[in-house]
Amino acid sequence: MDTIWNYINDNQALIKILWTIIAFVLIMLIIRLINRIIYSTNNENNKYYKARKRVYYFFSTVFIIVCVFLWSDDTANLTTYLGLVSAGVAITLKDLFVNMVAWLFIIIKKPIKAGDRISINEQKGDVIDIRMFQFSLMEISSYENGEQSTGRILIIPNHFIFIHGIVNYDKGFKYIWNEINVLITFESNWEKAKTILTDIGNKHSLHLSEKAARMVEQAKKQYMIHYKNLTPIVYTDVKESGVQLTIRYLCVPRLRRNTINDIWEDILHAFGNEIDIELAYPTMRINYNK
Repeated sequence: MDTIWNYINDNQALIKILWTIIAFVLIMLIIRLINRIIYSTNNENNKYYKARKRVYYFFSTVFIIVCVFLWSDDTANLTTYLGLVSAGVAITLKDLFVNMVAWLFIIIKKPIKAGDRISINEQKGDVIDIRMFQFSLMEISSYENGEQSTGRILIIPNHFIFIHGIVNYDKGFKYIWNEINVLITFESNWEKAKTILTDIGNKHSLHLSEKAARMVEQAKKQYMIHYKNLTPIVYTDVKESGVQLTIRYLCVPRLRRNTINDIWEDILHAFGNEIDIELAYPTMRINYNK
């Protein structure tokens, strides 16, 4: 027993490793204890998540500081030590180091945050977690399929925010413009159809215009946004198979498929009551000259 104890006392590296393990275990126990207290006193998931992340960030920083002082033999040489460590990390653990820098960028500048719907590197989803080396997305389907949750979780390295463009549905202006194309026959009363579609568009989106206008005024302080007309509008175009009327309206990103469903149901009911309006579809007409 004395031999083992003398060996440990003579081996400074082993002592530092043991103290590092002890510090890690203690900090993990403290984090778990604090998270349990927060969970028992907070019933809102969003607030609990933010508080838990703050605890994690704080004690992670404490652990790093403890390790730096623990493994530095002379605090006077701490700057040199940190420089050498940083150089070693930059060379041997480049990706991990860049992920940590990207994590600090996310925390400070907030290009994304938990709850945002984003698209990055051809992947789409809602941000559900942000950690030191990666963030997680709850995947959503393609635009054509309504952008609804698939139930799969995507793990994205933090450094992707430096090398790929990010589309943030919730940053600044929290609404998106959606369009629904309605094709009617050439024989239909397109002016009446356009009036009906305008009324339907106003029914489902006009109430958002006032909220969106206030949001635009706030967003102008940070971004060059120049929206003037935020009310629904119907555009007219001519296609091979008929007259195309396009409803353009504002909607909440996560409710886009619901609004499409509700608007189309209203269109089908309204057009079903009109004898001079018919939906068109690809047709071929043959004229025989006698």
